[in-house]
Amino acid sequence: MRILSWNVNGIRSVAKKGFIEFLESDSPDVLCIQETKAREEDIPNEIKAINRYYSYFSSPERKGYSGVGIYTKEKPLVKELNFGINKFDSEGRALIFTYPEFILLNVYFPNGKMSNERLNYKMDFYKMFLDYTKDLLDKGKKIIVCGDVNTAHKEIDIARPKENEKISGFLPMERAWIDRFIEIGFIDTFRHFNKNPGNYSWWDYKSKARDRNVGWRIDYFYISSNLLDNLNSAFILNEVMGSDHCPIGIELSL
Repeated sequence: MRILSWNVNGIRSVAKKGFIEFLESDSPDVLCIQETKAREEDIPNEIKAINRYYSYFSSPERKGYSGVGIYTKEKPLVKELNFGINKFDSEGRALIFTYPEFILLNVYFPNGKMSNERLNYKMDFYKMFLDYTKDLLDKGKKIIVCGDVNTAHKEIDIARPKENEKISGFLPMERAWIDRFIEIGFIDTFRHFNKNPGNYSWWDYKSKARDRNVGWRIDYFYISSNLLDNLNSAFILNEVMGSDHCPIGIELSL
């Protein structure tokens, strides 16, 4: 089973840059997208109705902001659009699908760079998500978490760690949250296979950082440890253009 995740930085924008062609040629079983920047009713039908896929979207209350979606060849048994907490659900940041073999959480985690208020919101979201997933783990569920976490975990995951150690996205408390998330029973799938530097998933548009590979690895696939025996590979598709992020993915035997 091939599952991809991609922060598209605007679904209507990326659709003009080969998104549909990419999905049809790669043909993953599931594609999770983040930062759609569109309410479902504003997404053109040709982007929703892609051959062989069912599509689902979680819309933010605010137009042109946040939003996530999932394209899947197999209908989920259960689909949830939120965590049941309006403070977080109003921003359309999650889709939670139950498949026969696992629970898939596609999440667009908040960015904390705008203000202290947004940083506090991000940390509150992190705490809520940790509690939510720990409850699933305690019930013995098999879990896949993917999306834009908006934090680079370790120095190896960012091109210029010293220059960014006081910037949200690489703050000690944000990185410590990822430590804690892994400690409760999750595996960073990419690092399970690849310990090399220079592997990033986001590059700043304005400075043309992608040309120089001055990037951040802030997009992740995590799996619960009870899925490790099913994990075949994890990868970053850094040659795929269309957004300031690139797609990432995993392959599982299920």
